[in-house]
Amino acid sequence: MRNVAIVAAGITKFGVREASWKDLVQEAGKAVFDDCPNLDKKEVDSLFVGASQPERWVYQTHVAPLVAELLGIDARRVISRTEVACASGQAAIRYAWLSIATGLSDVVLVLGVEKMTTKFMNLSQTCMVNVGNREFDGPNGFTAPPFFAMVAQRHMLNYGTTKEQLAMIRVKNAKYGSLNPYAQFQKEVTVEKVLGSRMISPPLTLLDCSAMTDGAAAVILVSEERAKDLTDTPVWVLGGVQSVLHSHTVNQMGELSEWLGLRRAAQEFYSLTKLEPEKIDFAEVHDCFTISEIIEYEELGFCKKGEGGRFIEEGQSYIGGKIAVNPGGGLLSNGHPLGATGVRQAWEVVMQFRGEVPKERYVGGAKIAITHNLSGMAQLHHIMGYSIEKPKEVRFGR
Repeated sequence: MRNVAIVAAGITKFGVREASWKDLVQEAGKAVFDDCPNLDKKEVDSLFVGASQPERWVYQTHVAPLVAELLGIDARRVISRTEVACASGQAAIRYAWLSIATGLSDVVLVLGVEKMTTKFMNLSQTCMVNVGNREFDGPNGFTAPPFFAMVAQRHMLNYGTTKEQLAMIRVKNAKYGSLNPYAQFQKEVTVEKVLGSRMISPPLTLLDCSAMTDGAAAVILVSEERAKDLTDTPVWVLGGVQSVLHSHTVNQMGELSEWLGLRRAAQEFYSLTKLEPEKIDFAEVHDCFTISEIIEYEELGFCKKGEGGRFIEEGQSYIGGKIAVNPGGGLLSNGHPLGATGVRQAWEVVMQFRGEVPKERYVGGAKIAITHNLSGMAQLHHIMGYSIEKPKEVRFGR
């Protein structure tokens, strides 16, 4: 089994783009190859494309071979598209890591892409119903905002979490997003601004929600043998896990404020990597809604269950606190192009470890980072770990 490293990362501007889906692919592809000038494109032997619903948003299927054509890649060993809704991009990275670690591939391009904005935003919104059980939950209006509003209501009831604490998540992530030139939203906000924005689904206001967005990101993963020839600053993959609960339909989910899938994924990740939450310097987590980040603090072990609201109120998730969370601005600032989000998080890890971010959002001295994505109605969870130091051994989860 082999160590695996990320040797290059590239990204597009996220937002409402006039660029087509194909344009986004080529923009991210050019950026990632420009970031690794020592790599001949012909050496890429495998390709994983994270994409959630290109069939509906851009009327295109069979997208992995199309990406290979657009970028001039001969993916002769493995070529695949990964689709697990919001975690599609991170799933692609995990599969690429496993493919290299087991010897199936040597040089892998991972590209996550989504174009979600269209002239017909009612169609775009109805696409989001597909990530749930469309036949049963769709007629009840269970798109993401009302579902996560129910999660927030339950967490507030059980633990006393307040709307002000929810708003503080957006304030923090907007602060860091204002320093990220690739983010969709680059403007700081106040608690009062969040609370006063348009109500979407009580208690969630517009600024408690991430946006439907266009964007793409890419990373190149290679074996340890190739890494030494390609970069002086490899980012090593520590490992990755996923966990999914068999409760896809809302009425099967039980206690909404207890994310048992994430709790189990976190336990398996810490067991796999021999890490503890205290050893993690920063985390890019899935703040699709402000309540999500609060629960993620708890289930990832950054604080005790029920204390997520207090954790943000005390400033513990800011740079300089207990653990820096979403120093790239999170989904709330970057927007959430489903297939691209997990890859964008990995891009942020690479830039942080290199010190190639503005100093106001730089986590100085960081050595270990994690990324987390959820998908659907928070049933499925992916966690990946990264380090600037090469792992002493390769470990695989169950």
